[in-house]
Amino acid sequence: MISYDDAIDELRTIGDLVRWAASSFTEAGLTFGHGADNAFDEAFALVRFSLQLPHDIPPYMINCRLTKAERRKAVDFINERISTGKPLAYITHEAQFAGLSFYVDERVLIPRSPIAELIQQHFEPWIDSDRVMRILDLCTGSACIATACAYAFPYAQVVATDISDDALVVANTNIEQHNISGRVTLIKSDVFSHLKKEDLPFDIIVGNPPYVNADDMARLTKEYHYEPVLGLEAGQDGLDVVSKILDGAHSYLADDGLLVVEVGNSANALIEKYPSTPFTWPNFEHGGQGVFVLSADQLPHKT
Repeated sequence: MISYDDAIDELRTIGDLVRWAASSFTEAGLTFGHGADNAFDEAFALVRFSLQLPHDIPPYMINCRLTKAERRKAVDFINERISTGKPLAYITHEAQFAGLSFYVDERVLIPRSPIAELIQQHFEPWIDSDRVMRILDLCTGSACIATACAYAFPYAQVVATDISDDALVVANTNIEQHNISGRVTLIKSDVFSHLKKEDLPFDIIVGNPPYVNADDMARLTKEYHYEPVLGLEAGQDGLDVVSKILDGAHSYLADDGLLVVEVGNSANALIEKYPSTPFTWPNFEHGGQGVFVLSADQLPHKT
């Protein structure tokens, strides 16, 4: 692999930098999964960002020659990704979710939930989207789900909760950036603990809570260790927070409401813990798994 200085001198075009970056990422054994799922797409995204170019640059620009200053800036970003292992989104402070752009840093998880696809489909066919007036987003983090829901359901009010003060600061930044502060309310809450009676009930409760079990936490690569542990770790079986949601949702969900929760690799443990609950597991066209859907009358422990 060519040296840092040689890269700046010898790589002349956007395509040269992307090719070199992708090869360097692979050689360094980097892990992907925070937006891009392969070395080439991540390399292109990082080079594009370094040059302040839009996401949809025309193909002919791949062969455009760059100034030395531009090449140096791109190589600096590439070198940072390799030397630190820091995920791309924490370097650029930008992540895409449901076709929207969000500010992110190490105070929140990087948006990547397949729930984005369900939001863009207005959670149909599981609910009549025309009647959705109140939505609750649990463990909101960057507020990407809450914000995407506000776009998808323009007449709905959205309540978004998180236990982390730091996460709520980032969430507020994104809500203000998208000019939806009049329709999205942030509440510091451990799942349902600080919701107000006047907020109830919700037509949709959606959440991407912590769900990584102890074995998976021990195997996480360095990229994931940049993310807040509070947003990942969820006990031995990964169900500490998911169980709170399932056991309490009946008190907050409308009689004809819908519960949608991501549980990732903890799906099998969830099925074992709630063997009588008829979880529906949607298939995702754009990849992803481990999201369940339940109607209100399917909830466990309903009283």
